Formats: sequence, structure tokens, C-alpha cells
Amino acid sequence: MSFKKLNDIGGWLVFVISLITFTLTVEPTASFWDCGEFIACAYKLQVPHPAGAPFFLLIGRIASLFAGSDVTKVALMINMVSVLASAFTILFMFWTISLVARKLVGKTAENIDTASTILVLGASLVGSLVYNFSESFWFSAVEAEVYGMSSFFTAIVVWAAFRWELIEDPRQQNKWLLFIAYLVGLSIGVHLLNLVTIPALALLYYFKKNQNPNFKGGFISFLIGLVVLGIIMVGLITGLPTLSFSFDKLFVNSFGMPFASGMIFFIIVLIAALAYGIHYTQKQGKAIANTILLSFAFVLIGYSTYTIALIRSNYNPPINENNPSDVLNFTYYLKREQYGSRPLLYGPIYTAQLTEIKRGEPNYKVGKDKYEVYDYNPEYVWDSKGKMLLPRVWSQDPNHINLYRSKLNLAEGQRPGLADNLKFMFNHQFGHMYWRYFIWNFWGRASDVSDVAGTNIFETKSDLPKSYANNKGRTNYYGLPLILGILGFLFMYFKRDKDAIVMFLLFFFTGLGLVIYLNSPPVEPRERDYIYVGSFYFFAIWIGIGVMAIAEWVLKFIKNNSAKAGVATFLSLTVPVIMANSAWPGHDRSDRYHQIDFAKNLLNSCEKNAILFTGGDNDTFPLWYVQEVEGFRTDVRVCNLSLLGTDWYIDQMKRSTYESQPLPISMNTENYNKGINDQIPFVKNPNPQIQAGINLKEFLNLVKNNDPAIQMQVSSGEMINVLPSPNFYLEQNAEEIAGQSFVPEKYKALVKDKVEWNFGEKDILKNDLLVLDIIAQNNWKRPIYFSGTLSPSSYMNLKEFCQLEGYAYRLMPFRVPGAKDGFVNSDIMKDRLVNKMYWRNLNNPNVYYDSETYLKVPMVTARFAFLRLVDQLVREGKKDEAEKFLDKSLEIMPDNTIPYDQLVANYPIFYYEIGKPDKARKVAEVMVNRADDELKYFIEKNKSAGNRQWGDGNIQSIIQSDMRVIQMLYSAAEQYDKPLSEKFRKIYEGHLAKIQ
Repeated sequence: MSFKKLNDIGGWLVFVISLITFTLTVEPTASFWDCGEFIACAYKLQVPHPAGAPFFLLIGRIASLFAGSDVTKVALMINMVSVLASAFTILFMFWTISLVARKLVGKTAENIDTASTILVLGASLVGSLVYNFSESFWFSAVEAEVYGMSSFFTAIVVWAAFRWELIEDPRQQNKWLLFIAYLVGLSIGVHLLNLVTIPALALLYYFKKNQNPNFKGGFISFLIGLVVLGIIMVGLITGLPTLSFSFDKLFVNSFGMPFASGMIFFIIVLIAALAYGIHYTQKQGKAIANTILLSFAFVLIGYSTYTIALIRSNYNPPINENNPSDVLNFTYYLKREQYGSRPLLYGPIYTAQLTEIKRGEPNYKVGKDKYEVYDYNPEYVWDSKGKMLLPRVWSQDPNHINLYRSKLNLAEGQRPGLADNLKFMFNHQFGHMYWRYFIWNFWGRASDVSDVAGTNIFETKSDLPKSYANNKGRTNYYGLPLILGILGFLFMYFKRDKDAIVMFLLFFFTGLGLVIYLNSPPVEPRERDYIYVGSFYFFAIWIGIGVMAIAEWVLKFIKNNSAKAGVATFLSLTVPVIMANSAWPGHDRSDRYHQIDFAKNLLNSCEKNAILFTGGDNDTFPLWYVQEVEGFRTDVRVCNLSLLGTDWYIDQMKRSTYESQPLPISMNTENYNKGINDQIPFVKNPNPQIQAGINLKEFLNLVKNNDPAIQMQVSSGEMINVLPSPNFYLEQNAEEIAGQSFVPEKYKALVKDKVEWNFGEKDILKNDLLVLDIIAQNNWKRPIYFSGTLSPSSYMNLKEFCQLEGYAYRLMPFRVPGAKDGFVNSDIMKDRLVNKMYWRNLNNPNVYYDSETYLKVPMVTARFAFLRLVDQLVREGKKDEAEKFLDKSLEIMPDNTIPYDQLVANYPIFYYEIGKPDKARKVAEVMVNRADDELKYFIEKNKSAGNRQWGDGNIQSIIQSDMRVIQMLYSAAEQYDKPLSEKFRKIYEGHLAKIQ
């Protein structure tokens, strides 16, 4: 059988293995984070957050059609897009390694011998399967995120580049270059990560075209690659829309033409110029110029998928982020301006002092017949002492500043020097944000608990606490992939140093190069390993080449070359087998549904036609999914507080969506345009009457009218609105409100003619202003809820007015004094938890729930709801019902699937109070035994670490948490079960003696 046929079979074999792997472990519905948003937007071709991923959405829309009439299968079908894209990634990776390996053995597909065939195919098989079972790639392969498809484009572009290298006919070479350009253009419509491969591929082009390459030529070609990357990133992706807006502004404001006329003119001129250039260069025989122009044209064709956002936005879909419906907003959308910027090569650090705020670029809005300037972006000027080269400690966020100081051991007020700046870059950005992820993929992961202190992959399970030893996210590959990869790099370098340099640059730019460019702050909302999958891809190629190193360097005592290649392949294949076996439990998402059940439970916590305030990705995107795709509770208007500070989102909230009426917002566009009322500062007014409280509706009217009564002049000379008092009140008809059905009988006497509360001596952010406006204009006509997942500051000191109903707090027209965490209506809570909530597979030990996502917000929210209900039932003397709900909570979320947390430490207290000591003892012993097991390990680790932090995880916080649990439980048992209490106390005191 020919090598070509064997090579094809090998590629499709790993494709099938990959496809089966990911199909068996794929998420059956929408995952947390961005997946719910992407699925909802793909299903109805809506507009997600920038950069939008339009090509991914198009493919997702096609995939969703295979769900037929069963909308619950839409998510699975779109998840399968990632599965297929990832399987094709492995296919092209196999063929790429095969191309590289053939160069290393110096054989073509036509003259390769049997031994080399075995070696090349073995290297391809091992390298591709290692990447298939690697941590980060597998994670993205089984959910509807863009990174699976992004990996596919990286794989096929690199394969096409090495395939192009084999071609000698210049005309055929140019065809492959155009193919690569088109793929690059399409990839922009998925993610920008694969663009960073361009400089390295430019070097590959140079080596191909020059028989005697030198350092100078290589360096120049590399710089040209950087220029091409810059042209695409700045000139194409953001430059073209910026230029089109400049033309449109000229045509509309200067020539009196209709809106979009300048953009249309610019597009026509661009296409005409490009067409003429292609025709002219072809006619003149200028092959290189012609190829460049054609390549640019093909990149544009691929990039044109972004017009979907412009087209769909004009239909005002429910999800329409940034509203890119005109050239102005479309430009803003493509430039990703909402994310701000970070200093890269030179700029301020966190101790820099602001010396001046200049008037920057104008902000335009679409007026009646022209573009109008309504404000200017601020341009901040920092003192020169506060700037440095390559600023890494740049964030001015107070929490980030505290973390900078902690990581660098700097005192408050102490200015970090260049050495501190570089220390943060190497220790945190390189070490924590890249090399840690690298180790996850090629050595193993201690557990799925982020930054868990002390535990590491070098310890055996017998050394660890059972809770960590049995963690499904724990993997250990014994360093075998890493060793193979290092051998592969060395082998490639000694055999073909130029190819090794190209591969190293691909590895660097998709890894550490991205780290430098992204300039991460000291903490992220989630793990970011998926960003660097391109780097792991190229290292996995070296792992495949490592098979050749094993054959030539380690097995050189075997004289028969075919046998040597076979043994090397067989031995190396144990690596992906070990990886698959170790990583499968932590990547199997089959039968996991709670992210969607969580969304439904949150929506079902609300009464009909409610307004529900949410805060982040995980309490918003799953809700968008169930509403947009499954049509669930579309009467509830989900209002994300993070987005409520943007003008386009406020506009959308003022429109009807499905069964939900517009939100009662009185503010006009002029009051909330970008840059307007972003932050209303608190400036205390000495008038005692004003300090006693101001009428909220009157204050909002003053803001709306920019009344001088609440304005002050700032250094720039502008007048801005201020908050003169920390106290608000709302007038209402107490008799009328108390007579409404949503006010419980026992609370009717608490309804007064005024709702008064202390907002606090703090600034009002735009989203707070809009929430206050909604509350004031609503007049208790629609139920208003705050998600239980929100931070305390989001409640604006209204918790004493909030009634917990399931997973959300309902704002009520009365205060329950002392109810600092809201109050509970037990009848409503019982109905919510029993009749309106979903708990699929939470008690199934075969379903994997990772510690960082599921065991935090979703499970804590669920257990907290049960705990608050039980507490209220005990207060009401309903002990039998309290026992019923304690039992139900443990039945739904047993310890063997959802490990008991600190909230569950309260369960034995209630079991004792209702006279069920056996049940109390059972839960308490499980928790104390686990805490004891962890403390024995971590206290010893803490001593060996000299009471210092390990990495970014604090051992002491784990110790304190476990000690608190034991203390709670021995105190709970003290009154009811003296022997058990003494047993727990001795465990507590034994550990206390060790840490004092």
C-alpha cells in the first residue's frame, strides 16, 4: 500500500477517534460562560458581544436546523460544531506532522521506505492523539465556544502552508497562497488568535524561496510578517470601518447626502480599486503584486462575514450587543472599544498620578440629518515618574492594586520599580497565566480547584486528602508528553534548524507572545488556558517528532530500522493512552444539565411579567439561552446590570421583547449616551433637610433636565450632575399598596406612605441610576427581582426591602427592620422549591460537576435557598416541614456528587433543633472527617512553606475554612450530643495547637 494511502487512512483514523471521544463527552445543552449567548445568537442569527464570531454563528445556525422541531436539541447540535471542528483539527494535525516528519527523514511520499513510513505515521499518530486528549483543547471541543473552530483554522492554515512548501510550480503555489488568505479571512470571523501565526509563516515562505537563507533575510521576512499582521489587525479589521465612517461623515455632514452614502461610496471605490489593481498587475505580468492583491481580496471575502452583524442588527433582535445597525455603531463594534485598552510597550503603572484630563476624540451620534458631536472621550495624562517600559502592573482597580502589593511584597504607597514590574511579568503573567496551563496539558493537573494551595501533580493519591485525591479533575501524565516534546524539539533542531525556528516562533507567538500582548491583570474571572491552545498545538507537534527522537537516540541498539520505528511508536502510544484514561473523568460532560436548570430555576423564582436584574455571564447567558431557544419564561425581562451602563442596551430595554413589555425608564438618550452620567459623584450638601432625604423621582427629574440645582463645575469647565444626599425616599399610597395581593398579610402594617432608605455616601454609576429610575417609575406595577447571585453592592442598600423567593429577591414596598439579608416568605419558597424548580442529575455520581463553576455559584445558590427556607420554617415552629426540606436538599445534592460545603455545616444545627440527632450526626461526621483529613495535609504544607502563600492559592484560607467547619459542628453538638461534641473538639484543639 502506498504511503499516500496509508497517510490518508491514518488521518481519518485519528479523526474517527477524536470524533468518537468528543461525541461521547460533549455537553448535551448550553454550558456556562459564553456558550448560552453563542447558541442563542446562532439559533436566531442575533448579535453577540464583540468581536461577534459571525462565521461561527452561520455554521451554528446551519447545525441548529438538524434539531428539527425539538428546541431542546439545538444546543447539542451547535455543540457538535465544536466537536466536528475539533476532530478535523486532529485530522489536519496528523497530516501536518506527517509533512514535517517526512522533511526530517529526507524522503518524499513517492520514495519513502517502510521503516520511515512507520516512523512518520507513528509520529503523526502520537502527536495528534496527545493534542486530542490534552486538557485545554478537550475542554473547548465539547461546548459551543469559538475556540474549537479557531483551532481548526490554525490547523488547516499551518497544514496548507507546509503543503504549499512541497509545490514547485509557481502558479500552483500562488493558488495555495490564495487558499491560505481566504482561510485567514474566514478565521477572522471566528477568532483573531490564529492571526499571530502569520510572522512565523512569513519566515517559512522566505526559507522556501531562498536556497541560501541568512539571518538578515530571515529577520526582514519576519518583520514583513509582523507588518502583514499589523495591516490585517489595524488596517483591515479596524482601519476599514474607521475609514468608511470618515467617508460617511464627509458625505453626510459636508455634502448633505443621506446616511450610509459615504460608506457605500467607499466600498465601491475599494472594490473598484482592488479589481483594477488585480487586472493591471495581471496584464503587466507582475506576479508578486498580483498575488498580494488577490490575497488581500480573498482575506476581504472571508472577512465579509461581519456584514451579518450589520444586517441582523437592523432587525433589532432581542440580543443585539452594541447595536451595530449603522456605520457609526458598526465601527465601534468592530474596534471593540467597549473593552478599553491596556498599555503594551510604554505607559503608566498603578502608582501613576493623574495630572490632567484632556479632551480627546469626539463622540458622535446620529442626528436628524447629520452626525453630531455630543461629547469627547477623556484623554488621561499621567506623571512621567509613574510610567515605565513594558508596564505590567498597570491596573488602577483597587482590588488589583492590593494584589500587586501582595504578590510583590510592596508596602502601601511604595512605588514598584522595573525589577518589580518584570517580576510580576515572569512570576504571574508567564508563570501563573501560561506555564501553569502548559503543565496542565503536558504533565497533569493537581485538581479542578483553581489555585488550590499546596497540592501538586508530583504527589501520589495516598499523600493527598481524599477530597483532592479523588477529584475528577485531577490528571497525571507523569511528565511523559513534556519529555517527548523536548526530545522532539531537539531532534527537529539538529535535523532541520530552519524548520525548528519556524515551529518555535509559532509556539512562542501563540503562547508567551500572546501573554505579553494581553498584559493580564492580577486576577481573571475564570481560567484562561483556552487562549493558548495554539501554543499547545505546536508543542504537540514536537511531541509527535519526539517519537522519531526515541527511535534514533534511545532505541539505536535495535538494528532493524522497521522494528526500531515500530517499537518507538508502540512505546510512545502509551502517552495518549495514559492521557485519555486520566483526563476522561474530568472532561465527560454527558448527562450534565444543571446550567440550564439553574437558569430555569432563576426565572421561575419570579412572578409573571417580572423584571429580573442579573450581574454576570453565568446568571445571564443561560437565561438568554432558555428564553431565546427553548422559549421558557419569555414574560420575564432579564436586565443585566453590567450592560445597563451602556446606551445601546438601555435603548433595547425600552423596547418590548416577546411577552415582556418595555422597562419603565424615563431617561432620554441624551441622559445616558456614552460618556454622559457614567458616574454621578456624591457631593454632600450641608442643608439638613437635604441630608434627611431627597425625593427619588424629583432627583431623577433634575438629572434628566441637567438642572443647575444638582450640578457643579469640574476642572475642565464642564458642569456635571452630583448626588447631594445619601438618603432617598419614594412616596406611595400606603392603603392602596397594602391592599394588593403580593403584600403578605403579616407585613401589611409595615407599608408606609414613604419608602425611605440610605443609599450611602457613594457615587451613582450609570447602571445604578437606571435601576433607580426603573424602581421609581414602576410604581409597584411589575414585580422587580434581584438575582441572588448579585454582589451586595448591587442591591443599593435595599436588602431590608427584599423578600427571598427561590433564587431571587423581590423588591417589596416595605422594610423589615433587621433583615440585612432579606426576609423569607415560607409559603412562596416552598412552592418555588417543590413545584417550579429542576434538579436533573444533581444526585447522579456519574455526572461530573467541576469545582470552579458548578460547586460555587449554582450549588451555593441552591443550598442557600433551602437553608433560608428551613431557617424560616424552624422560626415558625414547623419542624416536620423543616425536616422534609433538609432531607430534600440532601437528596437532591448528596455529598458523593456535590460535596458538602460550609452552608451544609448549618444542616446539623437545624437537625438538632428539630429533634433529629441521628441525621445531624451523619452529616456532621462526614464534614468533620473531611476537614480533619484536609487539615492534616495542609497544616503540614503550611509549615513547610513557612506560612507563605503557595502560588496564588492561600493555604491558610483553606485551614481557616476547615477549622471553622469543625468549630461550628462541635458547637452545634454541644447541647445535644456531648460525646460527639467532645470528639470534634479534640480534633479542633489538636489542629489548633499545631497552627499556633
